[in-house]
Amino acid sequence: MLCGALLTFSAAIIVHPERYVNCCFQGFAMWAECVLPSLFPFMVVTLIFVKTGAAEKAALPLKKVAGKVKLPPASAACFILSLASGYPAGSRVVGEFYEKGALSKRDCQKVAYLCSTSGPLFIIGSVGFKMFGDKTAGVKILFAHVISVTLVSVIMSVFSKKSDTPTQRRAATNENILYDAFYGAVIAVTVAGGFIAFFYVVATFLADFSILYPLQKPLSFLTGEEISSALCLGLIEATTGCRALSAAGGKLSVALAGFLITFGGLSILLQQLSYLVKAGVKPLKFIAVKLIQAVICFGLLMLIA
Repeated sequence: MLCGALLTFSAAIIVHPERYVNCCFQGFAMWAECVLPSLFPFMVVTLIFVKTGAAEKAALPLKKVAGKVKLPPASAACFILSLASGYPAGSRVVGEFYEKGALSKRDCQKVAYLCSTSGPLFIIGSVGFKMFGDKTAGVKILFAHVISVTLVSVIMSVFSKKSDTPTQRRAATNENILYDAFYGAVIAVTVAGGFIAFFYVVATFLADFSILYPLQKPLSFLTGEEISSALCLGLIEATTGCRALSAAGGKLSVALAGFLITFGGLSILLQQLSYLVKAGVKPLKFIAVKLIQAVICFGLLMLIA
């Protein structure tokens, strides 16, 4: 089935190159405009903090708080770095800490949900200011996003088993830290751009051939055609969906943008899972938790937006 879908997708690109080659370019342009400026600098800083051990030292005051909700000591550092940088930096940090031995596989399951956040520069700057033309809307989305992610993650942790005490597998080294941080950031940000461009084309393909119609049509009775279409696109590629929602405008569009940012859409989910699966995180459970967080974010925004 997957092979058939990929062959059909490839055939559409070959038959209509003028449509989908241009879409790919537009996807990269959107990445360069909305994601690259907000992700790359923070990704570099994040990796420097992780590789030097500064992140763990900076989070020492929060260790007791983490312990009270059964989160591992390293979770505070992971969360702060995730919140500062945005997708998929938090998941990469969890993977880095797992490789260092600062997190066990069981702890990665808990920390992965907490460290799955978008960044303030993207939400306030790119979505709020650039897309919706309203920084206040971006601030509200950021507030609801952080609250929903944190609330669900902490509740799940409180009702889970106590954190393990992992054994360090690899000592931190100061060799080539700056080069490794820049190299890692360039690779991660470029991969993110590839995901965005690819799934931008996929979303366009699905819309062109009405493949999303069975989902889009029922939603249209609740939201209208324009918002329904934007939401379905966002479930594939969140940035694309947020831009389309901003064109529709209104309170519902802002709330649904918060939903998409928190859930992530297929593109962002796969980016995160590319780092998290090797740390033992179960994909289906991770997606289910992200959906719960997104629904709560949507509800909060309907109240405050």
